Amino acid sequence: MVELENKDDLDELLRKGLVLVDFNATWCGPCRQLKPILEEYSKENSALKIVSIDVDEHPELSKEYGIMTIPNLKLMKDGFIIKEHIGFMTKDELDSFIKD
Repeated sequence: MVELENKDDLDELLRKGLVLVDFNATWCGPCRQLKPILEEYSKENSALKIVSIDVDEHPELSKEYGIMTIPNLKLMKDGFIIKEHIGFMTKDELDSFIKD
């Protein structure tokens, strides 16, 4: 799992392949619950890139992606959003979200 440091890095990360983008915040309870699930999933599924974006540190990206509620997951392929989910999910739900 990659914690986004620089907005410019996001373009490179999203350019090719399947990427799960997690918009979150440190003060968000469901975000804190979801983080270890995403970290574990990332270790088990090396083909999937997972990018964590703190909405407080990157308000311009929150605005660009229309983030109103967190956690907010966007599954992207080759730079395009193919699925979205708002709220907490279990590891099994995450697996279904990504694979279905």
